[in-house]
Amino acid sequence: MPKTTKLRGNPWAVLVTLSLGFFMTLLDMTIVNIAIPDVMSDLHTGLDQVMWTVSGYTLVLAALLVTAARLGDMKGQRTLFAAGVAVFTAASVVCGLAGGAEVLVAARLVQGLGAALLTPQTMALVMAVFPAERRGTALGVWGSVAGVATLSGPTLGGLLVSTVGWRWVFFVNVPIGLLVLVLTFLLVPDLRTGRAHRLDLSGVLLSTAALTCVTFALMEGDRYSWNAGILVLGAAGLVLAALFLRQQSRRQGSEPLVPFRLFADRGFTVMTALVGAIGAALIAAVLPLGLYFQQQLGFSAVQAGLALAPSPLVSLFVSPLAGRLSDRIGGRRVLSAGLVSFCAGLLAVILLAQGSASALVFTVPLMFMGLGTGCMIAPLSTEAMRHVPAPLAGAASGVNNTVRQLGSVLGSAAATALMAAGATPLAGIHLAMALAVVLLGLAGTALLATRAGRPAAVPA
Repeated sequence: MPKTTKLRGNPWAVLVTLSLGFFMTLLDMTIVNIAIPDVMSDLHTGLDQVMWTVSGYTLVLAALLVTAARLGDMKGQRTLFAAGVAVFTAASVVCGLAGGAEVLVAARLVQGLGAALLTPQTMALVMAVFPAERRGTALGVWGSVAGVATLSGPTLGGLLVSTVGWRWVFFVNVPIGLLVLVLTFLLVPDLRTGRAHRLDLSGVLLSTAALTCVTFALMEGDRYSWNAGILVLGAAGLVLAALFLRQQSRRQGSEPLVPFRLFADRGFTVMTALVGAIGAALIAAVLPLGLYFQQQLGFSAVQAGLALAPSPLVSLFVSPLAGRLSDRIGGRRVLSAGLVSFCAGLLAVILLAQGSASALVFTVPLMFMGLGTGCMIAPLSTEAMRHVPAPLAGAASGVNNTVRQLGSVLGSAAATALMAAGATPLAGIHLAMALAVVLLGLAGTALLATRAGRPAAVPA
């Protein structure tokens, strides 16, 4: 055991463990999509019910991130991370063994709970174990895992479904989860960085209700044709969000769920807003492109995933380098370069995406998009968390991840609506990808408008 003892608390060993857990949760957001037809056939159920295997997971994850982050501050990030991994892994077993759609959907909801428990702890623990001058590189690795997991889901899912069956889309999590659980207790130190002792229950109820209403309305709006019920639900979510902010303003002196001190740091505020905008843009770019490969060019899901592969592969290699560069020359410069690279690649893709095309012509533009993604993810995380003190790292991670999740949901909803609004399917795909260009342009403008001055550190 000497080697294990030596690795215990080693920042890079901790990062590998956290990244593996984080990888599972993000992979499961996209890997299940490809299995839906097989699930419907095997479980003899309809599309509406099976779609909740996707929607339910995302809904629970988005609604509970802030609460889970605060629980990590109270009980310790390692404890909540391990609990999340255990819940997620056990739920994966139940998903794989499910004999009916009801059991599968219920297990997916529990999976979402496990993902919510572990996700905000990853960034908080990275902040705790890495010194400030190395966090850019570490968060670059963490970010590359996020990008690769999200984009590789359809490819890996297609391979599993076509070879060993849809149940292995869930069973594949089990060995990874067990490994992560063992490594967590062997390598990750039990750091108690928070100072909170009580959970703000009224804040938990208001935030959960607000996020549930808003997320459900965004995810299901297109399916229900944005009828009165969906609009009322979305409006109710916004009202509840306003009530939550008012309730939190009154609790700032007594352990609030979201400490407003975080927003005294302009860097955290701006970068967290950009996380949402860029998250929406990435989904609005990749979702229609994947459909273009399948619907317009006649690719299978696996072929479409392989055609998209240049982007995540380049991002995987670039993200750690971008994080290191952010530590040396400043994250805003790297982020600006990433915005330009991604937009250039995406504009080329829009021009090339016609009624007939070869997958090879998209390789270089997709590599530019991957370069852009790699240069955006690391600086976003690094600059957002750079001046956040350790006691607030959990809360900051919860807010940051919640905004990222809501951005992805909003991007997916907007892209779906635009694709349906196009005069032809191809025109709708072009409209959705154009939205991504607009969002990234707005993000770049906001970045330029706020570049002056060094953000002050958040008071501890």
